[in-house]
Amino acid sequence: MTGAPFGARLAAAMDAHGPLCVGIDPHSSLLAEWGLPDDATGVREFALRVLEAVAGRVAAVKPQAAFFERHGSAGVAVLEEVVAVGRQTGTLVVVDAKRGDIGSTMGAYADAFLRDGSPLAGDALTVSPYLGFGSLDPAVDLALATGRGLFVLCLTSNKEGHEVQHARTPEGVSVAATMAARAAEINAGAVPLGSVGLVVGATVGDAAVRAGVDLTRVNGPLLAPGVGAQGAGAAELSRVFGAARHQVLASSSRGVLRAGPDVDALRAAALRASSEAAAALR
Repeated sequence: MTGAPFGARLAAAMDAHGPLCVGIDPHSSLLAEWGLPDDATGVREFALRVLEAVAGRVAAVKPQAAFFERHGSAGVAVLEEVVAVGRQTGTLVVVDAKRGDIGSTMGAYADAFLRDGSPLAGDALTVSPYLGFGSLDPAVDLALATGRGLFVLCLTSNKEGHEVQHARTPEGVSVAATMAARAAEINAGAVPLGSVGLVVGATVGDAAVRAGVDLTRVNGPLLAPGVGAQGAGAAELSRVFGAARHQVLASSSRGVLRAGPDVDALRAAALRASSEAAAALR
């Protein structure tokens, strides 16, 4: 991949289309609602219809790898097609795979999702740092070398997340704050945004304050799942992100996808969600 770094490309996309990322999550229940079979053919029809509706109209799309992988090699082939089609439209593709491991294994994950020429390599990848932030070095190095980005899990909305993310080091610093500080180091000096962002749930309330996480200092994009169907609106986004709200890429999945299967209805739902997110994050 050539051209501007991911952070700069994402900032431009958000300026052009608003701060919305549409999740492509072919849950079995959604496939049924759309009248599609729960197999790779249904997943393909679902994903490509979402792309038809929103590509070129939102900042990014985010296929959730697990819902493709559950259908084996045929499902992974669909994910590869979704990545390719998304990139052909010029829409940024965030592959939501949450990979995290150590050494050569992390290197192999990086190769699969971030290497030029890999069919699974979108524009960015979600990663888990909970084997230590340094375990992500192969992904960080390859992402920066190829102009791609990472979104590092930091403050998630699942009820178990605090067990790790709010835990304190012997120095009294939360694990989440440590992760955010490491991302900030990598992004230092980047304009307008660095390419190593964080995943911060839109419904986590004052978790950043309680965990001592300085989101503004990160100087990178903040991927915020939970906008729309999961209940996060203007008040919630303001409480979670405060002065960092201009860095937020709001992610909506079910809130848009439940408008399907009609393409026009999906498009209208995505544009409405994008407008609402932009207003909420002013």
